[in-house]
Amino acid sequence: MQMSDIAIARAAQLQPIGSIADRLGVAADAVEPYGRFKAKLDLNALPREPRGKLILVTAINPTPAGEGKTTTSVGLADALNRSGRKTALCLREPSLGPCFGMKGGATGGGHAQVAPMDDINLHFTDDFHAITSAHNLLAAMIDNHIYWGNALGIDVRRVVWRRVMDMNDRALRQIVQSLGGAGNGYPRESGFDITVASEVMAILCLASDADDMRQRLGRIIVAYTRDQQPVTAHDLKADGAMAALLAEAIKPNLVQSLEGTPALLHGGPFANIAHGCNSVIATRAALALSDYVVTEAGFGADLGAEKFMNIKCRQARLAPDAAVIVATVRALKMNGGVAKADLAQENVAAVRAGAANLVRHIENVHAFGVPLVVAINHFGTDSDAEIEVIRDAAAAQGVNAFLCRHWAEGGAGAAELAEAVADLADKGAAQFAPLYQSHLPLLEKIRTVATRIYRAQDVVAEPSVVAQLKRWETAGFGDLPVCIAKTAYSFSADPHLLGAPTGHVLPVREVRLAAGAGFVVAICGEIMTMPGLPRHPAAEHIHLDADGRVEGLF
Repeated sequence: MQMSDIAIARAAQLQPIGSIADRLGVAADAVEPYGRFKAKLDLNALPREPRGKLILVTAINPTPAGEGKTTTSVGLADALNRSGRKTALCLREPSLGPCFGMKGGATGGGHAQVAPMDDINLHFTDDFHAITSAHNLLAAMIDNHIYWGNALGIDVRRVVWRRVMDMNDRALRQIVQSLGGAGNGYPRESGFDITVASEVMAILCLASDADDMRQRLGRIIVAYTRDQQPVTAHDLKADGAMAALLAEAIKPNLVQSLEGTPALLHGGPFANIAHGCNSVIATRAALALSDYVVTEAGFGADLGAEKFMNIKCRQARLAPDAAVIVATVRALKMNGGVAKADLAQENVAAVRAGAANLVRHIENVHAFGVPLVVAINHFGTDSDAEIEVIRDAAAAQGVNAFLCRHWAEGGAGAAELAEAVADLADKGAAQFAPLYQSHLPLLEKIRTVATRIYRAQDVVAEPSVVAQLKRWETAGFGDLPVCIAKTAYSFSADPHLLGAPTGHVLPVREVRLAAGAGFVVAICGEIMTMPGLPRHPAAEHIHLDADGRVEGLF
């Protein structure tokens, strides 16, 4: 009988977190333990000058069949460490909402996991709760300021700061607040987003240190006056208290893989409605402490990797040395038109058709000047002929593809991949450059991503959206990168348009200015910033056993 992920994780013999910190080269007095196997790291005691090689793990467009990007990241890091190369992992923290919604987590799977997986997936070190509290403190201070006379002249019709919670709850997407009489304030329409979509989350992940975080918090635009002048968190004198709530959350978290590889898990913005990368602080610390750093970006390369390159690397002055695109036979079959129920049957023609999705992602990563390899995450139903199709598709692009069995074998199952990735990184052949220049108009930046990454024919935006972008350019925000929010399942804004579509149109229905985070969000198609639960959420099966241990969690 196949063991569950949580059973495999609990069977592993984890090392005390102090030993993991020592292996990474972190002084004992910089380690703040959260129990035996988790810790926060003191920012002031961490080196900050990068010296290691940065390796990005990304993937084809996600499907219900699964791709295993985090699992591959863990397996690759374990394999690099097995080969004698000092390696660290940098991953995002999971959001509670999806853990109780769709089955899946953010700790990898099988024998390629970070642990303790139940703690990490449920609360962890309370970073997300701190972000939720800081975000909602600002919301409360907006309403309080309006209640007590509104000295800043906020137009209550133009309050743009919503509330957040770290749970999927569609009932809170649109609400009317402050009902019940004059003592409760002024009624207005508002709503909730999920915490991982909060600009506070993005700020924590893009800040270089605590002072930079506080300054970014102060630049958050929360509302506009009647003459459309912005009102910021600093205007409300909220930034200091918000920073105080985040004083612990800004410290990176240290855990380990099942094989003892040090792993920094810090921050967790979604990649379809945010920028999808772990914190700059954790990445830079890992690069200063290790020879190789394996990190990942959310969803497929059209979302996570694009934002990693155009937003995170641009702001943090980082440059990836190599990339890995994760693909599976099963997911490529789905991109080739096979239903999920039929994935176990060999279908070489469907893999060949679906491989167009992989080829598109290879082309896109190469467009950033980053060399790459393909990791074929192995499933037991894969046939040799199907695997060979993927190898041939990659080879036609001048890229090697490696069959990986890290789920079943841990780092040993990714040894060949690790050697190829290290060789790529060591060659120093990367010539990284963002896709667009900062001086381009905002709409042209959106169009550049749409046409060059998504292969759209054009972008369509309402006149009000175009006018808003021009106002932001006039106000001095024109140099910011763009963060496009669209479906993760397709290169288009239509989640059902699989494979490698061309000639479609990207509809921009709304734009939001994240002045503190330092990017402009373009919401395209039917994207929800507050997800809902599925018909049968994972929460139905999660419970405590007789010994008080969590069961049913993956």
